[in-house]
Amino acid sequence: MPRNEKNIQLDLNNPIFQESWFDLESAEAERVRAAFEKIHKLSWTDFYKSKGFKWEKIDSIPAPPGIDFVYSFRVTISVRGLAFREGNFLRVLLIQPDHDATYGKK
Repeated sequence: MPRNEKNIQLDLNNPIFQESWFDLESAEAERVRAAFEKIHKLSWTDFYKSKGFKWEKIDSIPAPPGIDFVYSFRVTISVRGLAFREGNFLRVLLIQPDHDATYGKK
């Protein structure tokens, strides 16, 4: 990571995210925790370059007021997240064990 780039800051305070995380089986919940620990150690440049997280803009879901776009990303093999970037923060809105559900109605 270049010296002037900071690690990603995580905002995991959204109640919908927390409820979806707490509803996971304990082994999957631990994998989610480990993924967020890994993300926190990355810069945004490294996160975007990572093929593992598959950060992609979602047009089928309206963004919260004041936010331009929401994005889907791979948290674990079976869990995807929905989030947006605000400054250096990754603000996680929810996680879904069903990948297709993350994209909204098709």
